[in-house]
Amino acid sequence: MPEIKGKNILITGGAGFIGSNFIFHMLSKYKKYKIVCIDKLTYAGKLETLEPIMKNPNFKFIKADIADRPAMQKVFKTTKPDIVVNFAAESHVDRSIDTPDIFIQTNVNGTQVLLDCCLEKNIRFHQISTDEVYGDLPLDKPEMMFTETTPLHASSPYSASKAGADLLVLAYHRTYKLPVTISRCSNNYGPYHFPEKLIPLMITNALADKPLPVYGTGKNVRDWLYVVDHCKAVDLIIHKGTIGEVYNIGGHNEKSNLEVVKIILKALGKPESLITYVADRKGHDLRYAIDPTKITRELGWTPETKFEDGIAKTIQWFVDNRNWWAGTDSNHRTLA
Repeated sequence: MPEIKGKNILITGGAGFIGSNFIFHMLSKYKKYKIVCIDKLTYAGKLETLEPIMKNPNFKFIKADIADRPAMQKVFKTTKPDIVVNFAAESHVDRSIDTPDIFIQTNVNGTQVLLDCCLEKNIRFHQISTDEVYGDLPLDKPEMMFTETTPLHASSPYSASKAGADLLVLAYHRTYKLPVTISRCSNNYGPYHFPEKLIPLMITNALADKPLPVYGTGKNVRDWLYVVDHCKAVDLIIHKGTIGEVYNIGGHNEKSNLEVVKIILKALGKPESLITYVADRKGHDLRYAIDPTKITRELGWTPETKFEDGIAKTIQWFVDNRNWWAGTDSNHRTLA
């Protein structure tokens, strides 16, 4: 199984939630790696997140849009990466329902631009994807889980754009022999999570004694993956993963949305009367469940963080870092 030949890593979307955590992980673990971060700095990309490493001699930040071909060609020419890890994406389902064109532009067109730039020098490419490309599973069949061979069956413009990008990545491998890998993860949570998604929204609303909006009955189920565990999995894939393969990364932490909300309220000592049920999301997926057997068998990865421990760490981080999330955009927030 091929390893990274050089030590120059280009990480797109690195000012976002998962991308920033991955950069912290890599800089901490690999003292000789050079990391270049590309980010457009949209509403969900915060340069403040990267402030602790901005003076690190092994780190460089470049503001750019992955869908801007001339800009990306310049970045590749000047940084000469050995591998590209693509975290950059529009990722909010509710926003994709309102403005799907933005998701196609970044998630599909942007991925193609990166693939073309990699193709010019045969640069290794890793695509960060999502379990949402598989669609959803029934609530009454807990034994059913997504595997890497599960057919793609996207429900929202967001998941459709990610599925399209995945197929494009695999097509570049088959057609042009570009060295690629893909990982599809379940729902991440942890520090630096932008407060439009379920867990950070519920925490920040609860801290402010605001209503906690829950879609429908709150019975929709998600598999939760602590972001640090995800970063360790991607680290393994880019070093040891088999070229041309897809790896599912799951947390073995399935919980209903309502269950997660109640756990957060209990931890913060807030009343359940803050829960407010609202009309359900259009095309709302019922259940996600990832089977990570392949990555465990081939690369030895398993999730290390129990949900009870991870959510406690996450809640405490938001309590301790109010300045980071206070005043963030309240529009289009994800409900439970």
